[in-house]
Amino acid sequence: MTLPNWITFSRLLGIPFLLYGLYNPTNEAKWICLTIFLIAALTDWLDGYLARKLNQISELGKFLDPLVDKLLVLAPLLVFVELEKIPAWAVFIILARELAIAGWRVNQTTITGANIWGKLKTVSQIIAISLLIAPLSPIWQTPVLIAFWISVILTILSGIIYLIPQKISEEK
Repeated sequence: MTLPNWITFSRLLGIPFLLYGLYNPTNEAKWICLTIFLIAALTDWLDGYLARKLNQISELGKFLDPLVDKLLVLAPLLVFVELEKIPAWAVFIILARELAIAGWRVNQTTITGANIWGKLKTVSQIIAISLLIAPLSPIWQTPVLIAFWISVILTILSGIIYLIPQKISEEK
């Protein structure tokens, strides 16, 4: 295990604390959850940076990093469904996209990294989840939901953009 892979794996450690805290309705708990989530999200950048800088890009890292990203995103989204902040069908779309891409990757001989659309999707999801976690006043409800729906749209677009070139290259 390389240092970047350990950092990737460490993101998983924040998820149980995040899940526990999201059920606590106090502002203090929300700020703690937001901090945990943002630190975990920032380590996504850190592990990629270190992997490139230290020349420690590995097949395990290419597999583990997107998997941990998906868990970090889906865990709070499922809580928000249960708390009735967002609709389950929208989270299903996100989950379906992630499973489709993961299933597609299993059949590939080499695992490709995320393209710009995948990165935009991830950033938009981090922003939306951060806003959903943050203890904002009710005036922010519409901007928060807009951010969430943007992340859903980017999730769909990035999945289509990822799969179409793969399908075309297979047909050649």
